[in-house]
Amino acid sequence: MVFSEQDKMFMQHALELAEYAKKQGEVPVGAVLVLNDEIVGEGWNCPISNEDPTGHAEIIALRKAAKKMGNYRLIDATLYVTLEPCIMCVGAMIHARIKRCVFGASDPKTGAAGGVTNIFAEKWLNHKVIVEGGLLAQESSKLLKDFFQARRI
Repeated sequence: MVFSEQDKMFMQHALELAEYAKKQGEVPVGAVLVLNDEIVGEGWNCPISNEDPTGHAEIIALRKAAKKMGNYRLIDATLYVTLEPCIMCVGAMIHARIKRCVFGASDPKTGAAGGVTNIFAEKWLNHKVIVEGGLLAQESSKLLKDFFQARRI
């Protein structure tokens, strides 16, 4: 898959947000929502600190963007996220009608964009999201591996 320099720039920003999550003691995942080449929402994992099971980076970014845009429909937006999204986050992206989801590391345990299942590929859905994985995957994966290894010590 060929990613643009702009894709790489937005994913790099998502990685910086993931680093922030790590410093807060959260699983290091960051997300950036972009519309018309502008960041309209961003987030990092915060379910522990917010005591909120929906506190995933993608959900936070979608909420902020919807608030900023004054509409829960985020048509033509691209969501960059450092880890393959889970079922909950994929569902939120479909409901928000985003155009594209770009993720870094694959998630073989809870990934819903090809890791465990691919909800985006379901034919019965009324909205299709373009999905592209593997952008800065090594950096995203290393951040997660280092985080969990440090917790096991």
